[in-house]
Amino acid sequence: MEKRINVIGAGLAGVEATHYLVSHGFTVHLYEKRPKQMTPAHHTGLFGELVCSNSLKSSSLENACGLLKAEMRLMDSLTMRIATETSVPSGQALSVDRDLFAEKITNEIKSNPHVVLHEEDVTKIPEGITIIATGPLTSEPLVMEITSIAGENTMGFFDASSPIVEKESIDFSKAYFKSRYEQGDSSYINCAMDQAEYEHFYKELIAAQTAEIHSFDAEYFEGCMPVEVMAKRGEATLRYGPLKPIGLRQTIDDHPYAVVQLRQDNVAGSLYNIVGFQTNLTYAEQRRVFGLIPGLEHASYVRYGLMHRNTYVKAPKVLEPTLQMKKRSSVIIAGQLSGVEGYVESAATGILAGINAARLYDKKEPVIAPLNTILGALTNYITRCVPENFAPMNANFGILYGATKKNRDKTADDALKAIKEWWVKIHE
Repeated sequence: MEKRINVIGAGLAGVEATHYLVSHGFTVHLYEKRPKQMTPAHHTGLFGELVCSNSLKSSSLENACGLLKAEMRLMDSLTMRIATETSVPSGQALSVDRDLFAEKITNEIKSNPHVVLHEEDVTKIPEGITIIATGPLTSEPLVMEITSIAGENTMGFFDASSPIVEKESIDFSKAYFKSRYEQGDSSYINCAMDQAEYEHFYKELIAAQTAEIHSFDAEYFEGCMPVEVMAKRGEATLRYGPLKPIGLRQTIDDHPYAVVQLRQDNVAGSLYNIVGFQTNLTYAEQRRVFGLIPGLEHASYVRYGLMHRNTYVKAPKVLEPTLQMKKRSSVIIAGQLSGVEGYVESAATGILAGINAARLYDKKEPVIAPLNTILGALTNYITRCVPENFAPMNANFGILYGATKKNRDKTADDALKAIKEWWVKIHE
């Protein structure tokens, strides 16, 4: 008899859940509407497509997202394995060739005989145990279906992605390779500005024309704010944020006023994205204003920055810490739709969703990850924080009880020990 579990959405959370389930003897009916029906942000029909940055953030255990990656590796994460196989140089961060990354994930999932693919947009949740991992661009009919079950409205906000340029179009008589704080691999391209150049760029940026926004509420998530919105908070804001010059002198005598960085976006090293330049400027204004950056005067764009709506549930009111819906326990919500923010965070919740879907099928008690792990702290936070103040949450040490700057090594050791023991225990 087929041990069937439904997974809706083939983003990072959906493929992680699928990978876990097929690895443990289940047949997954995977529903994905792309490429038959595209979203405003996706460019392909590939599974696990990265629509914003190609960076999965820091790999350091002193960084909460780096520790979460280490936890995921101990849980047989598909995302982490493929990311390692398709990584590109980016200092201490784990960044990938986004096309190769998505292609490998897609091939692995599609070639598995225990995956039954349904290329359709789901508007009604199917019968049986179901994981919903449709991400921040969940279609309106499915949002309405979730809302009808939860009894709570979902909340929308806007997200933005950075432009990608061809390396050969960058003027290296002005741009130079260097990683901040001498990380050793000089993997970032840097475009330095003096004060006059920065002030001119700043004035043009805050006055530039933006693309039309739909009539629904436009709230920006702090972790992925459009560069022009950030700039309007004050002239110095960018210089203390994505354009900070600290650690990026080209020579000992250089004193740049601001520095724009570009990060490698593919294995071939032919494409680079402009770090921190998520934007809603019109395409023409992106060419004009970003062309004021020294070295990018004649940049050739393979993808302009864009902006799209994100949707997530009010997790404290809608979800249990196991990620099950409070009002329909056979439905589990994972990924950004659950209220986590970030690629790695989304993928990690997909693993937990897969674990609990399997346990539900086998009539076992659903589980939560240990609270002294990043995964456990993250899911605990989104489902138990104050509902009125709820906003999407990244992995960070602030939500991990007892974590301080002075005990990061012990915090990481304890978390990895706990996740190992937990992983063994739930599979006994």
